[in-house]
Amino acid sequence: MMNTEELPALDDVDENMLCELAELFKIFGDSTRCKILYALLGKEMNVTEISDSLKMTQPAISQQLRVLKSNGLVRFRRDGKSLIYSLADEHVKLILSIGLEHLGDR
Repeated sequence: MMNTEELPALDDVDENMLCELAELFKIFGDSTRCKILYALLGKEMNVTEISDSLKMTQPAISQQLRVLKSNGLVRFRRDGKSLIYSLADEHVKLILSIGLEHLGDR
């Protein structure tokens, strides 16, 4: 895992990567998506469980899960007719953790 001392200089970063980074942060700019990611910390859930947990409709959750899935932040597995969602990897958890830590430092 990279820490801030290992970040490359701006001149060494590809412009496309910076654009992709900006797009990634836009995904975290929606509170519903952040709530879904937070709900999935450390556990798998289906759409019904997520919608019940967040007190939101299943279509609203499904729409945001599609965005999260297409951007590589959540993954799913099939269990019978249900799709079971989880965080894609530890990086997602780390991004949430660092964001909350940053907010706590203000």
